[in-house]
Amino acid sequence: MGTDYILKGHVLSFAGSPFAADRPEDAARLLDAVAVQNGKVAGAGPLAEMQALLPKAETVDHSGKLIMAGFVDAHVHYPQTAIIASWGKRLIDWLNSYTFPEEMRFGDRAYADGIANRYLDLTAAHGTTTACSYCTIHSESVDAFFTAAQSRGQRVVAGKTCMDRNAPEELRDTAQSAYDDSDALIGRWHGVDRLEYAITPRFSPTSTPAQLEAMGALWGKHPECLMQTHLSEQTDEIEWVRSLFPQARDYLDTYEEFGLLGARGLYGHAIHLEERERHRLRDFGAALIHCPTSNTFIGSGLFDMAGLMAEGQRIGLATDTGGGSSFSMLRTMAAAYEIGQLRGTPLHAAQLLWLATQGSATALRMEAKIGNIAPGMEADLVVLDLASAPAIAQRSARAEDIWEAVFPTIMMGDDRAIAGVWIGGRPVEQRR
Repeated sequence: MGTDYILKGHVLSFAGSPFAADRPEDAARLLDAVAVQNGKVAGAGPLAEMQALLPKAETVDHSGKLIMAGFVDAHVHYPQTAIIASWGKRLIDWLNSYTFPEEMRFGDRAYADGIANRYLDLTAAHGTTTACSYCTIHSESVDAFFTAAQSRGQRVVAGKTCMDRNAPEELRDTAQSAYDDSDALIGRWHGVDRLEYAITPRFSPTSTPAQLEAMGALWGKHPECLMQTHLSEQTDEIEWVRSLFPQARDYLDTYEEFGLLGARGLYGHAIHLEERERHRLRDFGAALIHCPTSNTFIGSGLFDMAGLMAEGQRIGLATDTGGGSSFSMLRTMAAAYEIGQLRGTPLHAAQLLWLATQGSATALRMEAKIGNIAPGMEADLVVLDLASAPAIAQRSARAEDIWEAVFPTIMMGDDRAIAGVWIGGRPVEQRR
């Protein structure tokens, strides 16, 4: 049984989606304190009430700071940690020049362990408490990531990346081995502690129809698992898919045909969608994962957040490490704002914070567990210092409300803004 805590400060809780409210800020509640007991949120409200609720709890004073749910990063590639911010390539060249050579190293368990722990250290320092990661084709890479997260009591999702064509021989499996290895990993890890498995065909160009069919069959066997892949990231990628699957109606159809379209599906990027694809994704309740720093860094395009939200799509937010150029969900929110501006639909601070927490948790079908501060939720929390650097402090000092106060941190903040991180109700020692 762990220590009970009461965190005092500006506590942000969402009563609904800011995208569905008349004013985005109407979906949010600002409270005085949050009580944490046995790894869960015991309550949130006036400080005196929380102290009465947990009279023996240690009170941690974060006055003037914003206490909120920890960030949920819904699409990452932890094996690309060491090659983040590599210069000058678009998607297909990026894979061949940087990603595939690095991923070849993850058959070495010791190397995979080192990168997995480095990734979780770096992201915790930026306030990320849950990530959904692609691994490599090697089972060792999955074991390494889950082992590192398990040792920290962290909620994560991950899966073995499956590829049997258009990749180096050292990174190709087969339809059968992809099925067998993934099935064994599900048996070993899914539902253990705070770990969940995602069936992971990288994307249609690197899987034969036989492998996609095998992954669809595996998902049919384990419908409780998530399934993650990529969709319509770049226009030349879409043309490549069209040449590989000439009978398909569109890119999404290359998944749908093989049973890889579903409510627990996560489709990364989804920038250049056709009308049929948008309807089918919404009808199935699938999740689209917006990766704004990646979309600009490798020149993919501008995600239609406003249009897709208006259609009722389920949308999460992600760094897409390491095609994305930052481990920080603050920087990711800033990029999402900038892309919204370029499309004429800027996002409110409440919408950005919701996307990085409850939005991503909803995409992962975990909204009842993480991504918000409410009684019974798992106590994954981040504390934001709204004056972490002189440029930010001088702007936030002029703020007339909490949204004006937090927006400079969204736009200019980095790991210095992370005043505290709590995973499973325990404070995380910051490793800089």
